[in-house]
Amino acid sequence: MGNHNKIDYIEFPCRDFARTKSFFAEVFGWSFTDYGPDYMAFSDAGLEGGFFRSELESTQAAGGALVVFYSANLEQTLAAIRKAGGKIELETFEFPGGRRFHFREPSGNEFAVWTDT
Repeated sequence: MGNHNKIDYIEFPCRDFARTKSFFAEVFGWSFTDYGPDYMAFSDAGLEGGFFRSELESTQAAGGALVVFYSANLEQTLAAIRKAGGKIELETFEFPGGRRFHFREPSGNEFAVWTDT
């Protein structure tokens, strides 16, 4: 069966390559490969992908897909995001099965982090 018809790669818009790269490397331990001035790929994220140069941003309110990270320590991840320059979009809330919060990285894309603890 392999990877046929499976999500294989994801791409996001990015207005500030340096800040976005620094943010994801610091908070989530991602690695990056630059492919010219308008594209950078990331790895070590659970799913590989990239950022393309754009003034646009991906948010749930604008119809963008919400990518959700898992954390074994939600408070620690929240603190790391704030320290690295992320902006909390939606404070931590409970839902059946866990807790989560939403944040924006330095280029404005919205993500969420959840935990089941």
